[in-house]
Amino acid sequence: MTTTKPRLEIEYCTQCRWLLRAGWTAQELLTTFTTELGEVALIPGTGGVFDIRLDGETLWSRKARDGFPDLADLKQLVRDRIAPGRDLGHTDRRKAAQ
Repeated sequence: MTTTKPRLEIEYCTQCRWLLRAGWTAQELLTTFTTELGEVALIPGTGGVFDIRLDGETLWSRKARDGFPDLADLKQLVRDRIAPGRDLGHTDRRKAAQ
């Protein structure tokens, strides 16, 4: 029996030239979730979009949240859905200290 690993999508605005930001975010998530993610897709868009979706569920929308995600917060959002018991090391310790 094979289980499908989650698909993460990063839709970014080509007019705003956010490809580098999208690529960096994808790299960071793939580095952190090396075995948990099945794929990360970069989806070109327009109109100031920077949305991050996991299996169709929007985790972050730049327009709805009025800005880009903090990477530590984004990693926690992804972790909570695909590997809830996983420790994120310094990311979790930073949040606990706050």
